[in-house]
Formats: sequence, structure tokens, C-alpha cells
Amino acid sequence: MLPHTRPTGPRADDARRHLPTRATAYATLTVCAMLAGIVGTGVGTAAAQPSGDATATVETDPVYGTGDAADDPAVWYDADDPSHSAVIGNDKQGAIEVYGLDGKRIQRIADGFYGNVDVRRGVDTGTGTVDLVVAWHDGIRAFSIDPRTRKLTNITEGGNAIGVPSGGEGLCLYRSPTSYKLYAFVNARNGVVAQYELNDADHDGKIGGTLRRKWDVGTETEGCVADDGLGHFYISEEGVGIWKYGAEPSAGTGSSSRTLVDGIRAKGGHIRPDAEGLTIVYQPNGKGYLMVSSQAASDTLNSYIVYERQGGNDYVREFRVVGGSAADGCGRTDGIDSLAADLGPGFRHGIFICQDNNNTSPASGRQNFKFVPLERVVDVV
Repeated sequence: MLPHTRPTGPRADDARRHLPTRATAYATLTVCAMLAGIVGTGVGTAAAQPSGDATATVETDPVYGTGDAADDPAVWYDADDPSHSAVIGNDKQGAIEVYGLDGKRIQRIADGFYGNVDVRRGVDTGTGTVDLVVAWHDGIRAFSIDPRTRKLTNITEGGNAIGVPSGGEGLCLYRSPTSYKLYAFVNARNGVVAQYELNDADHDGKIGGTLRRKWDVGTETEGCVADDGLGHFYISEEGVGIWKYGAEPSAGTGSSSRTLVDGIRAKGGHIRPDAEGLTIVYQPNGKGYLMVSSQAASDTLNSYIVYERQGGNDYVREFRVVGGSAADGCGRTDGIDSLAADLGPGFRHGIFICQDNNNTSPASGRQNFKFVPLERVVDVV
């Protein structure tokens, strides 16, 4: 497989959150890594980490909603032209939006409240392979993204959302590295989590869902992320910390089946409540990073905490995204996302994205998303 060709089928798709390639100089190593289900060509957590806070180089057009509006971003990677990749975000006041890496709005679908959003490439349907964007919108809503226009088309079975009786808002996807099945985790604010298998069972090109398990984390939840290589599911219980469960539908859900990765500061952890958005930075050989938005009670105290992806998720560092020459910083962040890949000029080593609660310009008071070169926040190559 050449480094910039579009893969097809579940085995060629990223058995990860994404399937990026890196610079041409690393093509042979990269291809071998991707075929093994490894993303990126970074050196892992042993190398020196960046220090201090980071600044963004790009910010998106503000969402149209005012107040608590922007929330959760997700990156779609264009294997044919990485600089043509896109960011999908939600406006909780009534839309899902698509942006280019220059931050300019490409599409806005305004048809009601949208919760969290996630992306997987190379999903098989009866009418072909699609890159899938999934969001919470009165249930689970599935969209294909056109690689040419970067615009979304609803391909949910029946045109309506996949109903989730337990409710939701938080959402993240998981592609099993063993079965290659695709799942959506949906998190309700009351702590209930439901895991749905997503597929095109009747081969009509539309995505439906089947409930595979459901359990109660405890108190309020929203942010989550699943590790498509190591088979872990992480969820933020906002006033408690980050829990790690098994991501397969057969995994346990009781108190003995989960591990507290880190807790809030009042309980001896590093997180200023609320624990919010989560993202994984994939590196070779099962290494990389888990990151959480430590939302805090003010914009100035808001930070992001980095842990090792492997092993017991040891603490690595903490940083903030502060104002710089190109954009203001991020405060009281809900959703975050990241991708370790060469995305062209400006993001040669990848991207970190944070939602900004208090966008100061342009359009002060209307929230948006900030784009940070990934090497400013974690060590990647």
C-alpha cells in the first residue's frame, strides 16, 4: 500500500481512530506500521517532552450559537491529500459543522441539538466503503464525508437517528482490532453508558445499530475515547476522574472491571473538576498518550493533562493553550481531539484541537475551536 492511497475494507482501515501517513521520507516505516495497526512514526514517551504552555496557530470561524455552544471536535484525515483534511465540530445550539485546516467553515447542518462527534475511515457498507462521521443527534446519527467536497451526507438507516432509550450526548467510536466491528459508545449525563454495534446489516448503504451492552458509571459523564489498538475504553466521570474499562462488548462493567486512571485534585489526583474531553495520540508499538481536558472553574485554570497510553497510564505532563500572535487561548474546554500525522504545512507532526469557552476574537462571545501543532504539547516526530 502506498503511503497516500485510500485503503479499503476493515483490515486496510485504521484499526485505530484514524489511519494517517507521515512524511515521504518515512514512507516504508510508516506503511509497515500502518499495516500492523500502528499510527505515526513518533518515538514514544521516552523522549523529551515539550515544556510549558502552548499557543494555537489557527482558530475556526465561531459557531453561530451564543453561550454554551461549541463542544466536541473530531479530525477527518484525507489520505490522498493530508492538507485537505477536515475538522468536524458541534454547535449545541443547533448544528454540526465542518471546517478546513485553515479554520474556515465548509458546511453547517442546522437541524437541532448535536452532542459529541467522532470519525472512522474505511467503513464497509453494501454500496461501498465510506469514511464515517457519527454524532449524537436525538440518538446516534451517521454521516458519510465526501473526500472531494468534505461535506457530510446523512446515511443513517431510515434517515432518522438510531434510538438510544437511555439517552445521551457524549459519544465516541471503537473499531475492534480483533473482530474489526465498529461500535459507538453513548454516554448520558446521568452516568449510563450504552454500547451499540454499527453496521449496514441489510447492505443498502445505510448504517444501523444494535445495543450490545449497557451499564452505569455512577455520576455525570460525557467525554470518552476508545483505544482501537489496545482495546481500552476511557470515560470521564466529571466530578471523579477518568475510568478505564475494556472496550469489547464482552468486557466486564462492574467496579472490579474498571481502573481509575486519575482523579480530581480533592482526592489526590491531577484533574481540576470537571474531567471532560478525552483523546488518544497513537505512537508505534502500543505507545502514545491519553489526554484529558481538566476543565476547572475558570478559563485561566483550565488545562490539559497528558498520560502514557500504555501500561498504567502514568502521568506525563500538564499544559494550557494560551493566547498567542495567531489566536487567543482555550478556556474551560469541553471536547478535545488530536491526530499524529503529517497534515501539510503548519501541522507537519499532527494537530491538537481544543474547544474554547471564551473566544475573545473574532466574534467575541461566540465559541470556536483552536488548532495547535501537536509537537507543542507532546513529543512526536
